[in-house]
Amino acid sequence: MKKILLFCVALLVLFNLNAQKEKTLDKKVASVQLKSMNGKTFNTSELGFDGPVVISFWATWCSPCKRELNTIHDLYPDWQDETGVELVAVSIDDEKTKNSVPMYVNGKGWDYLVLMDPNGDFKRSMGVNNVPHTFLLDSDGKIVYSHNNYAPGDEDKLYEEILKLTAK
Repeated sequence: MKKILLFCVALLVLFNLNAQKEKTLDKKVASVQLKSMNGKTFNTSELGFDGPVVISFWATWCSPCKRELNTIHDLYPDWQDETGVELVAVSIDDEKTKNSVPMYVNGKGWDYLVLMDPNGDFKRSMGVNNVPHTFLLDSDGKIVYSHNNYAPGDEDKLYEEILKLTAK
């Protein structure tokens, strides 16, 4: 009986996760004011890039986040040349840890736009519960792909999705 109950609970959790993922797809990006590391204000719904946009939520204390963004960093120049994709890394570091963001980003030489979300307003509006969480937006700002967590090879799946967008 216990096994059946555990199986039912697992199914409900999986169903809920899938339903949550489906709710974010085909929606537009929320409009939230965030600042870059140098203090410039950006409205998240008006990033205004020509090609597809990847938004990656991360934190300095999150090892999988840093692995994902460092891996993409190595591939990013080729991705940009081939597809015009832009990446926006959104740090969810809070007031205690946000000062370590510029040191980490500059030390890694990331060419991404890095925005700060210390209060978690954008994170909440996008339904992000844990990081890393990556979204792919089309040129209209609609979410067409969403993935959270990171395992080596996830960047290949993301790139396949970017290619699908640019092939249209």
